[in-house]
Amino acid sequence: MRIQLRDPSRRPLGRLNVDPTARPTRGTVEPSGREVYLLWDSAVDDAGHLRRCVVCGCPAMFRTTSFPQVTLLVVVVAFAGAVIGALGYATDPLVLAALFVVLALDIGTLIFAKRQLVCYRCRSTYTDLSIARYHGRWDRREDERHPAAPAEPTRTAAPTANRSEPPVASPLAAPVPAPKSAQEAP
Repeated sequence: MRIQLRDPSRRPLGRLNVDPTARPTRGTVEPSGREVYLLWDSAVDDAGHLRRCVVCGCPAMFRTTSFPQVTLLVVVVAFAGAVIGALGYATDPLVLAALFVVLALDIGTLIFAKRQLVCYRCRSTYTDLSIARYHGRWDRREDERHPAAPAEPTRTAAPTANRSEPPVASPLAAPVPAPKSAQEAP
């Protein structure tokens, strides 16, 4: 099983290859060499299918299909072939052969599409594993139940003390009352 790891705020961390039958508790992320701990408690059902995320422990997962990158090009060429066919130019043997090549490429992209299992909470992606039937497609309502964790604040430089312009208030912030001047005092 191959895992594309993401942190709780859904930022990519790297990839990890794991043997699900061995159920290792630790793994090393490939590009960074960072070590992560995997949560295997009740993550696999009796049939050996993954039922919850081993990265964050979320029980909600969905299945999806990842098409090869050439798919967009094949779709554009297939559309052009459909236009050529509609205009009546498909009777030429060369054009007909080109349309069959496009059809073969289209079928090839469907064959080589990878089935993936994705966690709703952290969006870690699991490939090269058998996916149980009870994992459905992506559902908006389920996705709203598992929002991403807020990203850690990024460190920025401290503001300089001698700024000439006043700070800008957010338009959504509550209005700040103006200071009372000496003339308004009783």
